[in-house]
Amino acid sequence: MSADRAAAATGWRSPRKLFHAASYLQYPFMAVACFYVVRPYFTGFASILADFNLALLHAGIAIGFSSLQDPTTTQNEISRKVWEDPGKGSWGIGIIAAIVVLALGGGLAGMYLADGSVWSQLAMGLVGLGLGMFGLLKTAIEMFEHHRLDRNPSRIDGVAHPSRAAGAAQPGEKA
Repeated sequence: MSADRAAAATGWRSPRKLFHAASYLQYPFMAVACFYVVRPYFTGFASILADFNLALLHAGIAIGFSSLQDPTTTQNEISRKVWEDPGKGSWGIGIIAAIVVLALGGGLAGMYLADGSVWSQLAMGLVGLGLGMFGLLKTAIEMFEHHRLDRNPSRIDGVAHPSRAAGAAQPGEKA
C-alpha cells in the first residue's frame, strides 16, 4: 500500500502536477481576452469600453491560472536567467507588485468613486486583472526564492536545473 502512495505522490496525480496541468487553462482565457481586444475593430467602436473591460477580466483570470504553475521549474531560458539573478528578480517582483497596486487601486477607486464615468466601466476588469496579478506575484516570489543563485549555491552550474541534471542538452548547446 505504501508503494502505491509513493507512486501516486510522484506520478501525474500529485497535487503539484495537477495544479501545473491546470495552469495551462491560461491559454484559452488569454485567447478570449485577445478576442475582446480586437472585437471593436470588427463590430464598431461603440462598445469598446465594455470589450476592454471583458478583456481585462479574462486576462486576469488567465494570469490567475498561470500562477498555478510549478514554481520549482522555469518555462524558458529568459525566465531562468531573471529568477537566478538577485537584481533582476527583485526588479521583476517590484514591477509585478506595482501592477497589482495600480490595477487593484484603480479598479476599486473606479468602482466606488467614478459613478457612470468611463473609469467605472473598466473598474471590474481592473480588479480582475489585479487579483490575477496578485496570484502571479505569489508565484514569482516562490520562483525567485527557489531559483536565485546567491541563496541556493547548489544551483550554480545547473546542478539543480532538472534538464541539466539529467544530462540533457540545453537549447543552443550541442548534445
